[in-house]
Amino acid sequence: MLADDLPAILAVQRQCYLPEMNEDGATWCGRLAAAPDFAWVGERDGSVCAYLATYPSQQGKITPLGGDFIVAEAADCLYFHDLAVAPAAAGSGLGAQLVGHALAAARQQGLAQAALVCVQQAFAFWQRNGFVEQTALTAAGQAALATYPGPARYMLRSTA
Repeated sequence: MLADDLPAILAVQRQCYLPEMNEDGATWCGRLAAAPDFAWVGERDGSVCAYLATYPSQQGKITPLGGDFIVAEAADCLYFHDLAVAPAAAGSGLGAQLVGHALAAARQQGLAQAALVCVQQAFAFWQRNGFVEQTALTAAGQAALATYPGPARYMLRSTA
């Protein structure tokens, strides 16, 4: 993912999420600056139609909606903050490919776990990709999870 991709990323985001879940360009620029090696796009016919933004974090730490990416010095997991695939590319496999690429990057960095917040109707997708819901959260984790509208679930999986 490059800064030049941001207009396309924001467009995909608008197509995939409720308006109250859309995060602005400044937030995205900060995230890209914080973890440039952990953000990717998927393209079809030369156009961005999917993206995945992640960063090295710690298991149990949940990024609130609109929150900054704070790369952990003692990271033990790769936090998947946002995966979106434009409706026109649904079913293309781009989402699963981006997940696989991120898991490989996590293993290369020695990160044994991957974590995320599942929103909207994505639970079955994340389960198919090996993620399991975690319900034992700290008070800070519960507060961060509550920043997401609708049902939101914290999920983990091994990167192996």
